[in-house]
Amino acid sequence: MSAIDISGVSKRFGNTPILHEITLAVEAGEFVVLVGPSGCGKSTLLRMIAGLEEVSAGEIRIGGTLVNDLPPKARDIAMVFQSYALYPHMSVADNMAYSLRLRRTPKQDIKTAIHAAAAKLGLGPLLERKPKALSGGQRQRVAMGRAIVRRPKAFLFDEPLSNLDARLREHMRAEIKKLHRELGATSIYVTHDQIEAMTLADRIVAMNGGHIQQVGSPLELYDRPANLFVAGFIGSPAMNMFPANFSRRDGRPTLVHPAFTLTLEDDCALQDGAALTVGIRPEHIELGAGSIQGIVDLVEPTGLGTIAHLTLAGTSLKAFGLTRPPLMVGASVSLDLPVHNLHLFDADGVRVRR
Repeated sequence: MSAIDISGVSKRFGNTPILHEITLAVEAGEFVVLVGPSGCGKSTLLRMIAGLEEVSAGEIRIGGTLVNDLPPKARDIAMVFQSYALYPHMSVADNMAYSLRLRRTPKQDIKTAIHAAAAKLGLGPLLERKPKALSGGQRQRVAMGRAIVRRPKAFLFDEPLSNLDARLREHMRAEIKKLHRELGATSIYVTHDQIEAMTLADRIVAMNGGHIQQVGSPLELYDRPANLFVAGFIGSPAMNMFPANFSRRDGRPTLVHPAFTLTLEDDCALQDGAALTVGIRPEHIELGAGSIQGIVDLVEPTGLGTIAHLTLAGTSLKAFGLTRPPLMVGASVSLDLPVHNLHLFDADGVRVRR
């Protein structure tokens, strides 16, 4: 039995559907990230698991118990919000202890739990401070500490790092991942940031328009996106996409584009002349090799490498490399699109299995 089972769950606000028959099983100790653009339903799903939103249809079970009609406090979960939700008049220690006091936990047990959590989160010297005397990252650690001391069945994170600056988000991502490894707790984490999803998740649940688009490990979604949405959402810089047609020339499967023709290594279950969307990740484009000619529109040095914006027969592409080639805007450059790195999507935007 999974730690959290979501079966056919839907959500409507009035006549407006928000979530459509979501089914997902989260295993004990797993770190699952719900990722997608604003309005895709990921936070609504998390709030339904927490009991902060009612379920319109379907079932949610936590530890095998049906929780559809249980209040949040009876679900034995802990939620970490984007806004921290700390009591400003209480010290760090009192904020962390509050829920335990409501449960009438013995004082010594509260003290032990607070100091253990503070040690994990580096909050030991800050226990007597009020929230106003803390940085944003410190406040977020307090909010996490408040959740940890409860020892819940599951942790729910609702975009907890979105209020932090880029450097602090990077630091906190590492802290959350280390903390999860130490605690081994079941966690569901909501974000619109695909970098957070890729670096934190055991499994990613990509959502769009109230539907689950794909579930899998970060590298599964990166290497074999199920459709155009996942292909375009996962990865930075984003995957290049351009139209082409499928053809069989001399019996060989071929992609035809105004600027080039590529012979595929294996066949596809496609009709001759079928319209396709072809994807290739920027790091897979080989500059300075091959017979395809492009024009350099823009060069972006990143320090780590270089992003080159190219145009070929009206198609715009980005190429990323770790080297720093002497590319000049307006110059012609040769490139290769290795066929084993191509992603093919049919007219409905669904991956063509290869």
